[in-house]
Formats: sequence, C-alpha cells, structure tokens
Amino acid sequence: MTAHVESWGGLCVENSELLKPEAFLADERAGGSALPYGNGRSYGDSCLNASGAAIASRKAGRIISFDDTTGILEAEAGLLLSDLIDAVAPAGWFPAVLPGTQFVTLGGAIANDIHGKNHHRRGTFGCHVREIHLDRTDRGSLVVTPEDGTGLFEATVGGLGLTGLIRKASVQLMRVGASSIRQETTRFNDLGEYFELAREADERHEYAVAWLDSLGTGTRFGRGHLIAGDHETKGGHSAAAGTSPLKIPFTPPISPLQGPFLRLFNESYFRSAPAGVSVKTVACEKFFFPLDRIGRWNRLYGPRGLHQHQSVIPEDVGFETVKKLLECTQAAGHGSFLTVLKRFGSLKSPGFMSFPRAGYTLTLDFPDKGSATLGLLAKLDEVTLAAGGAVNPYKDRRMSSATFKASFPEWQKLEAMRDPALLSDFWRRTVMSQ
Repeated sequence: MTAHVESWGGLCVENSELLKPEAFLADERAGGSALPYGNGRSYGDSCLNASGAAIASRKAGRIISFDDTTGILEAEAGLLLSDLIDAVAPAGWFPAVLPGTQFVTLGGAIANDIHGKNHHRRGTFGCHVREIHLDRTDRGSLVVTPEDGTGLFEATVGGLGLTGLIRKASVQLMRVGASSIRQETTRFNDLGEYFELAREADERHEYAVAWLDSLGTGTRFGRGHLIAGDHETKGGHSAAAGTSPLKIPFTPPISPLQGPFLRLFNESYFRSAPAGVSVKTVACEKFFFPLDRIGRWNRLYGPRGLHQHQSVIPEDVGFETVKKLLECTQAAGHGSFLTVLKRFGSLKSPGFMSFPRAGYTLTLDFPDKGSATLGLLAKLDEVTLAAGGAVNPYKDRRMSSATFKASFPEWQKLEAMRDPALLSDFWRRTVMSQ
C-alpha cells in the first residue's frame, strides 16, 4: 500500500510505501529502510523517508490503562494528545508537558522529546515517561526504562524515531484542579523589558511564553506579550476539538503572511492586549493550541512551504543573541509571522539528544523564498552556534551536517544505537551522507 506522506513544513513523499505497525518486524524487504510516521506534525524531513517505507503508527492509538489514583497512563504510540487529554482531564489529570498542537501522537512526543510552556517547572515530555515498548529488527521486542542501564531509553527519548518502533508507553500525568487556565498577559514595549520580566514570570507561574513583533524597530524593537498561566483550582473540562472548526481550503500562490499584511497583523495583535497586565480564564485549547482552531494553517505559507527556525541560547548571552537573531531577520527583509520566545529551565531531560537546555529559545518562521531564505537561515545558525546554542532538528528541513553535529555533540551515540532498518531523510542528509 502506498500513500501521500508529508511534513507540516510542506515537504512530501507522494507514493510512500506504508507498513502496518504489526508488520514491521516481519517485513523482509532486502536492504530497505523504514521510519515510524505519526501525524506528520514535524516541520522538516525528520519524519520522512523518501527512499524507504513509512510505518503508519497512527493505526495503533488505544489507551490500554489509566489509573486515576496515581495518574499513570499506558497507551499505544499512535494515540493523539487530544484524545489523551479528553480521557484523563475529567478525572483531574493532565499531561505534564504539552507542545503547541494537540494533534501529535504519543510516540512522536517521545521521539522528539517535546517541550512546552512550562519547561522551567516540568522539563521535557521525556522526564515523565516511565516505560517504552520498542520493536527492533535486530533485537525483537523490548521494554526499556530509565533504570535499565542499557542506554536505549535515553537514546529513544529525543531519538527522532530511529532506535526502534515505539509500540506503547507509560507516562506519569500531572494532577490539576481544572483544565482551564487563569491567563495573565503582560504587554511589554521592547525586548529588554521582556528579559526583565521573564525570570519572575517563571517563578510565579506554571506556564510562560512570549509573542514578539518581529518587525518592530527603534523603541518598539522586540515588543510583544508575555503570556503566563496556571490551572484553575476548580472547574471542569471541555472536550478538545477532534477537528478544527475552520480550515484553509487551498494553498495560495503567494503567502499572505508577509509584507503589509504582516505589519498590520502585528500592530493589531500587539494592541489586542491592553497596556499593563490583564487577567482572564480561558479554555485549555485556547491557551495551549491557538492555531489548532484553523485546520491546515500551514497552507498560508504558500506553495513552497514553511521554514521554522528554533534555537536555544545560553542564558548569560540570551538578550544580546536574541537581539542579533531578530536584527538578522529584519536585515534580510523577512518577517516572522509566529515569533515565540520562551525561557528553558535547568531540568535535564533523560534523552541525550533532547533539544531543550537551560537558556532562551526563539522560534521564527518564514515562507520559503528560495536562496534568500536559505541564506538567512544559515546566518541564524551561525549566530546561534557562535553563542554556544543549538538548532532544533525536528523543526528543520535544511541545516548542514556541521550545524547539526555542533548542536548535538552526542549524535554518534544515537547512530550506534539506531535500529539498522530505520532511517529518515534528515539523518541521511546530516549524518549518513558525510
């Protein structure tokens, strides 16, 4: 069976061979490679395998067990986080870590070791995984844990799906009073003001993230909103939307997310929050997943797709490096529609290939304008590495081998533990071709 398989950034494999999860170990294709494929929310080529097969992990997405006294859930890897939330939130439990979309799978959350708005409190998703069931072509079916001493657990968390097919996993959930969030928004007028506010916001709140106006100049440079939040102590849970109420029906020939429209949007959005501090209670979907309300929003970036650049910068050089990254973007004539700045805490992930580390993480995204965009992204890589930072691989579709290896100096440990039958276009591009 073949199917169209794509990444969220617009890369695709038109006729990918699809394997059912239960057929993975039995597959006897001589010399062929495969790669687990969840819901395709990685932005670049880390979820694609154009030269081999895709293992359709979404085919297995059941909750196996949930203990509402301990908050331990066991589920198959294809379970969407939206379904997980709906199953556990009415009992007063919630995932300890959530990304910016609910439409990712449990297996994908582990393979990418996702992070959220509360890294300063909870670390990465992998910090809350208790057990992983893996299928490997060279070792059969395995159960790996943080305590087993094999190193496979540490390689699988953040291992980009290369250490084996995750069949199911057990995770520890977080007790909450309600899924709704008491949201506190602080409008700040420049980048320096954000850095004055960020640490104190992390100390007071479970969640904190900032939106920046990437086009602001002069006294408005780096202005934006610091959005903090905490779960309400009492309340219910509104079911997550299984599908988006609005949907972009087609890909426009030219992205509207640039030029005058972007300037108008940024001005309007900045002024949508009153000066100073404002507080309101919002549903969890609105706080965590605002873009999920628009189906296929990635189409708005045009026919060549979307580049997202996410960097993490050591805390002691955070301000000057984030400032330089934004200046590079403006100098190149590129505006970023979704410009997000967060502070990572010092909690270390069990995965040695995990992207988050103590410091600040800046996310920028751009419609693909060809060589001009690629040149800007290479410059952003250069600034990031010069500051001692790293570039996120599961948001990438073009970073060089040198950038990847400088960002993740333990990459050889993952290569040594990689299932010999598993390979991605990203790994082939950054490791195998060198």
